[in-house]
Amino acid sequence: MKTIGLPLIVMSAALSVAGFAADLRVSTDFEGGSAKVESIDQTASVIRFMPGGDPQRGWPCWWYLRVDGVAKDERVTLSLAGSDRPTRNNGQDTGKPLAAGWAMPARATFSTDGKSWQHTAPGERDGARILYEVIGTGGPVWVAWGPPFTPKDTDALLAEAEKSSSAAKAFELAKTRGGRPVRGLRVSEATASKPPGIWVHARQHAWESGSCWVARGFAEWLVSADADAKWLRANAEVFVVPIMDVDNAATGNGGKEANPRDHNRDWDDQPFYPEVAAAQQRLRGLIQEQRLAVFLDLHNPAAGDPTFFYILENQHLKEPMIQWRDRFIELAYGRISKIKPLIPMSNKPKTTGASYHPLWRNISANWVCMNGNPDTVSLCLETIWNYQNSTTDGYRAVGRELARATADYLREKAVKSGR
Repeated sequence: MKTIGLPLIVMSAALSVAGFAADLRVSTDFEGGSAKVESIDQTASVIRFMPGGDPQRGWPCWWYLRVDGVAKDERVTLSLAGSDRPTRNNGQDTGKPLAAGWAMPARATFSTDGKSWQHTAPGERDGARILYEVIGTGGPVWVAWGPPFTPKDTDALLAEAEKSSSAAKAFELAKTRGGRPVRGLRVSEATASKPPGIWVHARQHAWESGSCWVARGFAEWLVSADADAKWLRANAEVFVVPIMDVDNAATGNGGKEANPRDHNRDWDDQPFYPEVAAAQQRLRGLIQEQRLAVFLDLHNPAAGDPTFFYILENQHLKEPMIQWRDRFIELAYGRISKIKPLIPMSNKPKTTGASYHPLWRNISANWVCMNGNPDTVSLCLETIWNYQNSTTDGYRAVGRELARATADYLREKAVKSGR
């Protein structure tokens, strides 16, 4: 891959493996792959590694590797340490490594076909490290921080959506600084000339792969035969962008707190990233037409946090924005909190004002609040990771119920507005 930092990581992995005339082999030279291999104990079947990634391209907490040479029923231990490279926070170099916990989910994610993902058993702490175990099936095993979702997965999702509904049309939002396409899906069967606009995007922080699966669940439901989905298609224009930070998602970098700033700190009058500028342009068009109804920015939170919404503090807002926002949160909580198996969710949002980050005005949901229509609902949804039900199915269920809540909200608003 032609990326900053990644060739060095792949090379270090190759060098680590080259010293062993043995069966276990580790590779990261695929889309989204990233890891720095420290050693491989062929006798004990133990792979010691840490996250790869260039700290200038975001927090080095994401890791995703492939292990070849695993015999059937062989138990392989993956011993993970936190990155040892200085990182950035609040827009500044810290001179210190990232806290190791960001790289250490309670359960890792693995696959034996590179497509279907499941959890390992809970990892066991070993001093400053955490140990995960996978059992071989006679073929390669892919192991990652969370269920990967790559730009190729976006392509597959959009193609399937277009097959499922004539209302779905793929579009290219922009080309990244690295020349990669940022693709999205427009879905609408509305006959009104200016229907309510809904914008959903995910993965402004590349390591937060679970947010893409939430976006996938939203899109899948939207193009389904469900009666509420049909209603939403007939009464709104919906845009879904599964990956905003495509460059870092493709190259296995973390994205968050990237230099000079990450995607979700880039929403000002002169964005660094072309895809942010393009999203702003489309959103301004909806705002100028007085029809930006809902904006949703999808993320994954810190370990230990449940699912929750981030909101801009009320002191920066005016009515009716506050009451409509609060009603949307109520509807979304009512649906997401009832998902089985349980996806823990808090009905108490957190705030993203001046005390949250120096660039709080440049956070996408805040930018939309300050530039949107008086009744625009603009929120960031953080969907829990590091939890037993933080699976591809669990994430997709969150997206599905979030979409249902969006339909509930627009229908209720239409009734109250007499439309």
